[in-house]
Amino acid sequence: MKEDLEIISSFPLNVEELFYISPRFEYPLTPDQIIKILENRLSPTIIIDTNTQIAIAYANLYDMNHDDSVCWLGNVIVSPEYRGKGVSDYLINTMLDKARNEHEMKKMKLFCHNTNTRALIFYCSQGFKPCGYKIITKQDNKKIVSIEMERELI
Repeated sequence: MKEDLEIISSFPLNVEELFYISPRFEYPLTPDQIIKILENRLSPTIIIDTNTQIAIAYANLYDMNHDDSVCWLGNVIVSPEYRGKGVSDYLINTMLDKARNEHEMKKMKLFCHNTNTRALIFYCSQGFKPCGYKIITKQDNKKIVSIEMERELI
């Protein structure tokens, strides 16, 4: 797993990309940062290329609310070489299945920053709908909107 985390840590190409993955991470991403955030996360999932046996994508779940059957998707990241090739679809479907089948959730939520247009379009194509927002401050002290999105898992 440590070897996979080394590879995953190389995926963010710059500070902004890493901020999209998690505002808590500091560039450059390290395996230790991922391990630390996993203290409060569930179902860390690494997607492996079946030909090369190398990690190509990663995500996890957090804040499971069993009373409301809601969980959150976090730390979604895909290798730059595999972006736009269907890996994101596979990763999201895998995480939806885990939330639904392993954790018996009925709804998944996520936050996506308003400056991440590509991800907003992607999540909408995956059936997520905007349902709220929060204002957050980036490392440069500029404020942006983080859009709350949700999708039913039924």
